[in-house]
Amino acid sequence: MPTLRIRKLDPGASIPCYQSELAAGLDLSAFVPDGELIIAPGRIAMIRTGIAVAVPVGFEAQVRPRSGLASKHGITLPNSPGTIDADYRGEVLVPLINLGREAFTVTHGLRIAQMVIAPVAHVKVEEVTELEMTARGVGGFGSTGV
Repeated sequence: MPTLRIRKLDPGASIPCYQSELAAGLDLSAFVPDGELIIAPGRIAMIRTGIAVAVPVGFEAQVRPRSGLASKHGITLPNSPGTIDADYRGEVLVPLINLGREAFTVTHGLRIAQMVIAPVAHVKVEEVTELEMTARGVGGFGSTGV
């Protein structure tokens, strides 16, 4: 089992954790030492977590929305999923967008996103003059049906 090393940048930060035995993602919590941050409808806010991580080599951390915040309040990530590379050592920041109709208050410790650790593969890049044909060909954006 790979190890995710986590460094608290402030003693008040929360360590991500799984909320159930079979959960795919570790919940990330907001670090808002002054108490709260309000996201107006249609606005994006960068939310601090107060932690830095060392993702194992050969993996990435995918930052994804929490379904409850999205379905109940319209709070999601504008770049979902976001990627944290194995060589990044800065603070984990979560961009939240408010797609709801009401202002949303982010409080210190609120679980704002989930982080899934997933394997990645590096490939050899080769430029070619032609690609082999497939049944689908160049069809895209709905070409296989809805």
